[in-house]
Amino acid sequence: MTESLRRDGEYEHAQENPYGNPYQGARQHASSPVNPEWPPPPAQPPAAPYAGFADDGQPGQPAQPQQKHRARRGPLALLAAVAIAAAAVGGGTAYGIQELTGGDTVAAATSTNVVPSSQKGTVSGVAKAVSPSIVEISATSNAGSSTGSGVIITGDGEIITNNHVVSGASSVKVRTSDGKQYTAEVVGTDSKKDLALIKLENASGLKAASLGDSDAVGVGDQVVAIGSPEGLTGTVTSGIVSALDRDVTVSTDEGQQQQQQGQGQGQGGGQWPFEFGGQEFNGDTGSSTTTYKAIQTDASLNPGNSGGALIDMNGNIIGINSAMYSATEASASAGSVGLGFAIPVNTVKADLPDLRAGASN
Repeated sequence: MTESLRRDGEYEHAQENPYGNPYQGARQHASSPVNPEWPPPPAQPPAAPYAGFADDGQPGQPAQPQQKHRARRGPLALLAAVAIAAAAVGGGTAYGIQELTGGDTVAAATSTNVVPSSQKGTVSGVAKAVSPSIVEISATSNAGSSTGSGVIITGDGEIITNNHVVSGASSVKVRTSDGKQYTAEVVGTDSKKDLALIKLENASGLKAASLGDSDAVGVGDQVVAIGSPEGLTGTVTSGIVSALDRDVTVSTDEGQQQQQQGQGQGQGGGQWPFEFGGQEFNGDTGSSTTTYKAIQTDASLNPGNSGGALIDMNGNIIGINSAMYSATEASASAGSVGLGFAIPVNTVKADLPDLRAGASN
């Protein structure tokens, strides 16, 4: 809109403008005579709608050209912002950006989606995706036999388990989820972290598990445990992460381990002694012990789960189940147990080079 002028050289009062009058100085002199030397007010472009103030602060500029210019720049600016975000965060978050943009290239991530999208976040989806990577381990020693679990980490048969499952074993047999039987040799052990690496003979084409990031685990996260409790291969349970960085103390004495493996229906880990908060559970830990930081979970763990997997809802291994409280008949009525502990997978990954090199400490 423009202001109307009288032919006798005086301004009329400006018409009411619902958007505000940009020529406010002229309205202040509406009753004053016009100086004939002043130039007439600039005429407004007839075809352009009033747009208030443009981005540069000038009044009465058409909005359409500026909007078109912005529309051309918008997608480029958005893509640049996404690229900067991906470069800044990397890892698992870059995977999230790839999901949003539909890109095919993802930065190397510590955590991946093993579970199909249609079953994401479900226990059944995790079980179906990860069970082929979990094995049952039977170890025989002079003290007797023990049964535990393990996690396949390479297609040719490298398996992570607990040290106390295979410690002192003269023979190690492994059964995979499809029922095949293998003979295994112990490659390396670390009693201080209660970890061991075994290798299957003449194995190939096995499904390796995805090792996740235990530093990204939070209290309350839903988890799944898979193992062979009481020799029941491929048993699946679920729960949540109850706590982090629990100090769990276990025995490092081989004689103590063999004695414990020969008890409790021969299930390695069933009577495995450990100490927490100054109290001993499941037997005497002996005089030689070690303490490690553990993930606490309420997922049901039973004799034979030792060495099995604690898994997040994307199907990544976040821990190796290592200790659980088994209530005695006298105390079974005291309440729900739900006390299990797992060695964080980042501890496992840091220990792998030494285990592969044949460590035996």
